[in-house]
Amino acid sequence: MRRGAAIAAVVIALGVSGVGAYQLATPPAEEAAHWREIAWPFPRDGWPSGRAFRCAGPCAGTELYVRAKRGFCNCDRGVADDDEVDRVADIDLISPRFAAVARGEEVGLGEMRGRARQYDLDMPDGARHTAIGVAVSRRCDLFVAAVRGRGEAGAMQRAALVFLETQEMKTWGLAALDGK
Repeated sequence: MRRGAAIAAVVIALGVSGVGAYQLATPPAEEAAHWREIAWPFPRDGWPSGRAFRCAGPCAGTELYVRAKRGFCNCDRGVADDDEVDRVADIDLISPRFAAVARGEEVGLGEMRGRARQYDLDMPDGARHTAIGVAVSRRCDLFVAAVRGRGEAGAMQRAALVFLETQEMKTWGLAALDGK
C-alpha cells in the first residue's frame, strides 16, 4: 500500500512539474520572432556577404551572422570535426582572439548535418564574449553561423538554432547554397 502511494505521489509530482515547465517554456515560434535583421558588419572577404541579426527578446544583445560557403566542404564527410568548425564558422570575423571552450557537438538544420562549438572571445575593447560556431553541410557546400553575446552559451545556441529552423531562414539558406 505504501509503495503504491509513493509511486502515485512521484507520478503526480513529475506530471505537475512537467506541466509547469511546458507552460513556462517560450514557444519556438515566439522565440524566433525576437530576431531583427541588421547590416552585415564585416568587410568583404573571399565569400559572399551573409545576413546578420540581433535578438531583441530573451536573448537580447545576442547577434547571429549566417552565410553560405559554396564549394568549401569535404563532399564525402561533410563537417566531420571541431577543427573544421574552427576554420570555417566565421568566429575569426568577430574577433581574431578566440579559444574553444570544449569539444563541439553534432547539430542539424533541416536535412543538413554538421557541428557546433562554443568559444570564449576577447573583444578589441577588452570585453569578453561567448560565441558559438555552427557549420553544417549539404553536398559540397557549407552553411555557417556565428553567434555572439554575453548570455549563457546553451541558451544562445538554442535561440539561434530555433531561428535558423524557421521557414524563412531555411528558404534563404537553401537559395544561398544554390547561388540564388
